Amino acid sequence: QVQLVESGGGLVQAGGSLRLSCAASGLTFSRHAMGWFRQAPGKEREFVAAISWGGNSTFYADSLKGRFTISRDNAKNTVYLQMNSLKPEDTAVYYCAANRILGLESYEYDYWGQGTQVTVSS
Repeated sequence: QVQLVESGGGLVQAGGSLRLSCAASGLTFSRHAMGWFRQAPGKEREFVAAISWGGNSTFYADSLKGRFTISRDNAKNTVYLQMNSLKPEDTAVYYCAANRILGLESYEYDYWGQGTQVTVSS
C-alpha cells in the first residue's frame, strides 16, 4: 500500500519560510517522479513543482520560480519543498504526489498524500 505523508505546514508571517516534507512508503521511491501541488479555498488544485527520479530535473510553476525549491533524498524516501519569501496568496493545502512518469498536471499522478495546510498571514 502506497502512503505519502506530508508534514511541515503551519502558520507563518508574510516573508517567512517553511520547509515541507513528504515521506513515501510502499513504492520504489527512486523510480518515481514526485510533485507538489496546492489548492486554495474555492480554487482548483494547481501545480507547484516536480522533480525527476534522481533529482536531476526540476520544474516549477512560473509564478513560483526563485521562491520555492523542490529536492529529494532517495535514501530517506522523502521529497522536500523549501518555500521562501512566502506571501498570503501562498495560503493553501499542499499535496505531494508520486508517479512513474514526471508530469506537470495533477491527473498524471497516481498517488497522493493527504495534504498539509500552509497559512501565510499578512
